[in-house]
Amino acid sequence: MATLGDIGVAAAINILSAFVFFLAFAILRIQPINDRVYFSKWYLMGLRSSPSDSGAIVNKFVNLDFRSYLKFLKWMPAALRMPELELIDHAGLDSAVYLRIYLLGLKIFVPIAFLAFAILVPINWTNGTLQHSNMVFSSIDELSISNIPAGSERFWAHLVMAYVFTFWTCYMLQKEYATVESMRLLFLASEERAPDQFTVLVRNVPPDPDESVSEFVEHFFLVNHPDHYLTHQVVYDANKLSNLVEEKKKMQNWLDYFHLKYSRNISKKPSMKTGFLGLWGEEVDAIDFYTSKIDQLSKDIEAERGKIRNDPKSIMPVAFVSFKTRWGAAVCAQTQQSRNPTIWLTEWAPEPHDVYWRNLAIPFVSLTVRRLIISVAFFFLAFFFMIPILFVQSIANIEGIEKAAPFLTPMLEQTRFSFIKSFIQGFLPGIALKVFLIFLPTILMMMSKFEGFISLSALERRSATLYYLFIFVNLFLGSIITGTALQQLDIFIHQSANEIPITIGVSIPMKATFFITYIMVDGWAGIATEILRLKPLIIFQLKNFFLVKTEKDREEAMDPGSLGFNTGEPQIQFYFLLGLVYAVVTPILLPFIIVFFGLAYVVFRHQIINVYNQKYESAAAFWPDVHGRIIAALIVSQLLLMGLLSTKQAAQSTPFLIALPVLTIWFHIFCKGRYAPAFTAYPLQEAMMKDTLERARDPSLNLKEYLRNAYIHPIFKGDNDGIDTVAKDWKEESVLVPTKRHSQRNTPVPSKYSGSSSASLHEVVKFQ
Repeated sequence: MATLGDIGVAAAINILSAFVFFLAFAILRIQPINDRVYFSKWYLMGLRSSPSDSGAIVNKFVNLDFRSYLKFLKWMPAALRMPELELIDHAGLDSAVYLRIYLLGLKIFVPIAFLAFAILVPINWTNGTLQHSNMVFSSIDELSISNIPAGSERFWAHLVMAYVFTFWTCYMLQKEYATVESMRLLFLASEERAPDQFTVLVRNVPPDPDESVSEFVEHFFLVNHPDHYLTHQVVYDANKLSNLVEEKKKMQNWLDYFHLKYSRNISKKPSMKTGFLGLWGEEVDAIDFYTSKIDQLSKDIEAERGKIRNDPKSIMPVAFVSFKTRWGAAVCAQTQQSRNPTIWLTEWAPEPHDVYWRNLAIPFVSLTVRRLIISVAFFFLAFFFMIPILFVQSIANIEGIEKAAPFLTPMLEQTRFSFIKSFIQGFLPGIALKVFLIFLPTILMMMSKFEGFISLSALERRSATLYYLFIFVNLFLGSIITGTALQQLDIFIHQSANEIPITIGVSIPMKATFFITYIMVDGWAGIATEILRLKPLIIFQLKNFFLVKTEKDREEAMDPGSLGFNTGEPQIQFYFLLGLVYAVVTPILLPFIIVFFGLAYVVFRHQIINVYNQKYESAAAFWPDVHGRIIAALIVSQLLLMGLLSTKQAAQSTPFLIALPVLTIWFHIFCKGRYAPAFTAYPLQEAMMKDTLERARDPSLNLKEYLRNAYIHPIFKGDNDGIDTVAKDWKEESVLVPTKRHSQRNTPVPSKYSGSSSASLHEVVKFQ
């Protein structure tokens, strides 16, 4: 069993590794050659120029100002300095609300930890139950509920604290839900005109023998929305064309690389092998090879464009329909269009950058089947993934290693190898789990795409849900219950439903050490690696050396990244789950979670301000999911506490816990009815107010021209091979329209942090 000393060693290792990462970041971020990696957002905004443009040759690569190295933690206060309102205008509401999840963790767990250490820890520690028993225990167990004797009156303290912690969590959740709802409505009211405010996505357009899809859509909305219909854009199946254009871009990158290589050494033309990864096959002239490849792809692209232009089957039964007013769009998006509820299905169109165009070509009737397939696939993925995780955990401790390799037992038992023993107990389990979870987000995102969601934000929210379910089943339940996956399945099949919380509850205190080490590895050291951005740094430098010829190439080589909601949010929710479950059972875990929330808040605030460039803006549409998962964690913690106390012969106090899940569910229903509509519907009153203001400010606006090309597939506009006159509206050059909210390349400037000022949201707040 791990002791406080083992935890101390693990904490020291993780603190040291986090410090090394932060120190490396502090040094790398001030080097001119890395400026575009650590301040990429400011380059995309056009507010920062490359330090390598002037000065001595050495200064282009290395920072020779040694005083700047002494201020290696300067970035932390700088990250906290920007006010939230300006942060919203700078990076968007999604980013600001995402940061509020970390703040919510601090608001919930700091007071809970104070109460737990003031009341529960002394109550647990002053018992000698474990010391006078024959059980194997650790010093951590002496601070947990395990040290309370069966039938003790002291369990009333844990019961009262369970109520206090629940009420405090619900209070903070209600306040945060109300705040985020207000922020969302204010953001939508203050944001500039955008195509998605006037546009509805129409799916499952029924076939008509006499009219094309485009004609049928136009006639339907002219008849049923005669005063508000403006224009529409049908959706073409351009997936194959997109693949061809993407392939040509890759070939062009290789051709540019070999041209650059040849320009540096014109005495020898570059060659390559045509086999897999260039490892074998016929050796050919690289420039001629890729030139011929690009020529063939150009012909294929032209043929595919002709097919899209001439084949009616290329037109999907899907259309983006735009209206003259936001009010008209809101009415259409939020009502049933036909007596048959399975056709003419309408929903708010995602903003153009948020559309996942590939899934629009999926037949609507197949979506239910696809989601059923993914549900079954996810079950087997979660089940079979438990086998390697449990195997790694079984050998990632002293007992498991001694069993697998008995010859190491004498060495591990010797005092002089105590550091190795502490390292194995306090560090190895977390590392092992981290390794096994590396490829999981990619797998889950592929599954979400297969399900057919039509926006990037919906894909990330769905992937986040799957990821959270996975780590709940495998990481939480799978780690708590001992035995193999098959044994666990057998336990759950043959046990009655009311015995499952008891089985899990008994095991919870014994796994506190494992979760503490996991928090330190995944939370502390993991967050420190996030700010270092080692992978983007290496990729940028490789591209910069081998591919970059112009300033435009250098900008395209940057990879600012984004929040990664599909992985980051489930990770946060897992820590909420651990904190709520262990707050009453083993409070010693709470400080480790608090450190994670505080550290992550500072790191991600820095990244959002200086690095990340969000792909889309959903106006915090994900918040109901965040709220729902915290509520679920709260209910799980209550049920498991009931299961644990039922084994402690606390017959008098345990029944009083039954009310907690009931009250928590009632609270969730209240919040869902009071606040959730703001995240799914757009009030007609708000729409009318905004329309009235816009007519007064810009009475000569040509809205049809503004919306003309907003929802054309990206492959058909811009400087690429997809440009074509597939429809008559595409003959004109694309009109530049703001297709994103305050999140990408349109940050209002100036700002006092970037040398400029102005923020529309400030004005709205002041006005109100």
